Amino acid sequence: MFKDLVIKNRSYRAFDPNEKLTQEQLTDFVDYARLTPSSVNMQPLKYYLSYEESEVSEILKNTFWAKGLPEINLPKENEGPQAFIVIVQDKSLNDNLNRFQKDVGIVAQTILLAACEAGYGGCMIGSFLSDKIKEITNIPDHLEPLLVIALGKPMERIEIVEVVENKTKYYRDENAHYVPKRALEDIIVLKKDK
Repeated sequence: MFKDLVIKNRSYRAFDPNEKLTQEQLTDFVDYARLTPSSVNMQPLKYYLSYEESEVSEILKNTFWAKGLPEINLPKENEGPQAFIVIVQDKSLNDNLNRFQKDVGIVAQTILLAACEAGYGGCMIGSFLSDKIKEITNIPDHLEPLLVIALGKPMERIEIVEVVENKTKYYRDENAHYVPKRALEDIIVLKKDK
């Protein structure tokens, strides 16, 4: 079951505009993240929940999606996410913004797995205008946005395919979004014989 959830948890870039997420649902996803490990148990990460349509629209305008497909503007109109969770670091707890990047990855994946289990999907967005996000959300100066997670009910099909000729770039056609993954035997490192 867990492997099925991991396979289903893709980077979605098209969402059903009629499927809203509530503050309670987003809070539940963050509760999973709250329970994950943290470097030296510092727990400097906090979470801004955005679910009101006008604010979600403003945040969307300040994020950049699918840089691997520069010829396509994603998400398409009326297919944007219905919510965002902005992961921020509380600089009053620790001001080294690089120190807790692994924590960001852990909590982001946990949030997305929780959303996936609940029938939703999302996309981690590392490319965004931080100053504009701070302005839109009106978060205090000691909180620094590190990652934005888009969330909604997925409206696209994503297929995992094998890497061919070492090409890992994702691609699309009219049927699906394709994500090449290396074969298991290509990523396991074995001890060399002496």
